[in-house]
Amino acid sequence: MVLMSAFSPGSPAPGESAAPRQPDLSELLRASARGDERAFAALYDATSRRLYGLVLRVVRDPAQAEEVAQEAFLEIWRTSARFDPDRGSAMSWMMTIAHRKAVDRVRSAEAASRRDDTWEATTQDRAYDITAEEVERSLDAQRVRQALASLTETQRGAVQLAYFGGYTHNEVAALLGIPLGTAKTRIRDGLIRLRDTLGMQS
Repeated sequence: MVLMSAFSPGSPAPGESAAPRQPDLSELLRASARGDERAFAALYDATSRRLYGLVLRVVRDPAQAEEVAQEAFLEIWRTSARFDPDRGSAMSWMMTIAHRKAVDRVRSAEAASRRDDTWEATTQDRAYDITAEEVERSLDAQRVRQALASLTETQRGAVQLAYFGGYTHNEVAALLGIPLGTAKTRIRDGLIRLRDTLGMQS
């Protein structure tokens, strides 16, 4: 199975008009699991724009977002037989794969940056071991982790998805399998508690 060499999210083929209704993504996934490439192409056309947008919010770089989105679709094709509609929607399942790929890319880039920083630190003379700015940044990260730990499990999950995972409120609701209003309430209450906790730590 070969995906398009250049990532063009959601673009219809020449001469084709947009589909009059949304396709059944679960059925397309099941057909893809049976090796139906036409079904997978339809799945790609129906979801690529949303998955690319999600990946772009995480990696922040359009070129890398295209690569990561392609990797996500390859994994979706290879693992489509594992999709279980009883555990969530097809879109949520696909978005989870795309988000994991995006986070992996960011972590890989951060690890490479740390290696570069370590090399620079060990090959240049420094007048001090660590700067005040680095200490402050470390303390801030520790305060945020402690504040997150003070949230309820439901609040923490929603806040982490929305503000550390790059998901929209609608996507948080879909991933958690809860109504949109509930997702917004959890995020709002979690942020209020987070703000209050960080304020008390100041």
